Amino acid sequence: MNLSLILAHPNPASFNHAIATTAATELRRLGHTVVLHDLYAERFDPILPAAEFAQDAKLPALIAAHCAEIAAADGIIIVHPNWWGQPPAILKGWIDRVLRAGQAYNFIEGDNGEGVPVGLLKAKAAVVFNTANTPKEREDAVFGDPLELLWKKCVFDLCGVTRVHRETFRVVIASTPAVREEWLGRVRKIVADEFPA
Repeated sequence: MNLSLILAHPNPASFNHAIATTAATELRRLGHTVVLHDLYAERFDPILPAAEFAQDAKLPALIAAHCAEIAAADGIIIVHPNWWGQPPAILKGWIDRVLRAGQAYNFIEGDNGEGVPVGLLKAKAAVVFNTANTPKEREDAVFGDPLELLWKKCVFDLCGVTRVHRETFRVVIASTPAVREEWLGRVRKIVADEFPA
């Protein structure tokens, strides 16, 4: 399978980077082709300019390449921290610029965008790994889980990805090396289950 892995964390020593590296290594061991995009390392520009709004807009080469890659992916893996109940801005900008109408989703003929979209992505499975420093009980009681709705309904379901597994590792700031090793074992198992050899 051709898999696209998108990482959004500014610190190369972060646990998010360990998750992404572990997932990519396991998936390659299983025989998959994995393209890993570290959005911060690549200095991905998250600003969506007005010139890119139109469905038939002439896109910069880098954005066009990202669009083509995600459209061709058999599976998608996203790794990011939970910041304010949202992905980092760089990842939100990636969504804005890459998951475009006409490529990731479309509207039925005669619909000008006010109706129900039809997903166009080839991928039928996605995995989202999040890290958090808020205990689950407080997250659920005070904030709910906005990332669950965002990834499963607002992004992947809209784009036609029907199976989404989301896993949150918490509380990262208080975790021990042994706990992190257990979590990385969970990462290996999840990607192997979702994208078997």
